[in-house]
Amino acid sequence: MRFRFIQEHGCEFSTNRLCQVGPVSQRQRTDMVILAHIKEQSRLSLGSYGRPRMTKELKELGLNIGHRRVGRLMRQNGIRVERSKKYKATTDSSHAFNIAPNLLNRDFRADRQNQKWAGDISYVWTREGWLYLAVILDLHSRRVIGWAVSNRMKRNLAIRALEMAVALRQPPKGCIHHTDRGSQYCSHDYQKLLRRHGFQVSMSGKGNCYDN
Repeated sequence: MRFRFIQEHGCEFSTNRLCQVGPVSQRQRTDMVILAHIKEQSRLSLGSYGRPRMTKELKELGLNIGHRRVGRLMRQNGIRVERSKKYKATTDSSHAFNIAPNLLNRDFRADRQNQKWAGDISYVWTREGWLYLAVILDLHSRRVIGWAVSNRMKRNLAIRALEMAVALRQPPKGCIHHTDRGSQYCSHDYQKLLRRHGFQVSMSGKGNCYDN
């Protein structure tokens, strides 16, 4: 049974460590499996998952486990939130998609609503780690009319924000939609959605944050 246990968990722990464990209870075996998942989720999240978010992720993986047990395993194994103040990239302009001209040209004034919209993606720190935030602003009122959040930079993040704004405002054809040159905004799916609703597409100059 010991050899079989070592074979089953050899990819998660060193053989030397497993040999020192000796006979283990079913709860200890389960703890080791859960710990392997915790380590993997911590790696994938760049150390940004605290106990609540980690528990939620494990439940989504099918592990019915309480937050106290998760907290104990994280604490015993030195797994903690690593708050990083390093810059997190939200714009990937190194892509092969088409780039639209800068129709807005830094004129952020609008005489009426649904005349000029602007979109962007940022990130915020929470107790459960980094969250990416995509927003759509109406430049007439500077009001957020569409938004979406995710703990990962998913491809549909910007699309969800745009879909919310369109559902809320039902903009007329010809409304200027301005963003940076990020791959999320230049993607075929996003541009297809803009064409469907008759937007005039506008994008910032290369590497110029003052354009948006």
